Amino acid sequence: MEYIYAAMLLHKAGKPIDVENVTKVLQAAEIKADPGRVKALVAAISEINIEEAIKSAPTLMPAAVAPAAPVAPAAEEKPEEEEKKEKKEEEALEGLGALFG
Repeated sequence: MEYIYAAMLLHKAGKPIDVENVTKVLQAAEIKADPGRVKALVAAISEINIEEAIKSAPTLMPAAVAPAAPVAPAAEEKPEEEEKKEKKEEEALEGLGALFG
């Protein structure tokens, strides 16, 4: 995961995500960078629109901020809501899966 974190940090800083920069970030964090893994990451990320991947990723809300759910939803509504939730999760995982290749 630290390789992905390094790439995301570079993206956030507006720096190019290349082998040299990813290696420097990992070394700054005192992580021994595997050149093969760095090259594979850079190649995989070059084909991804990172902003779109971030937008499509599911977000987690702290429990204190989350809106209260109804106590007992109707039996007809629950399966439809679960299907929608599962579909959104699958779509988000597909977008995230593209990061790995």
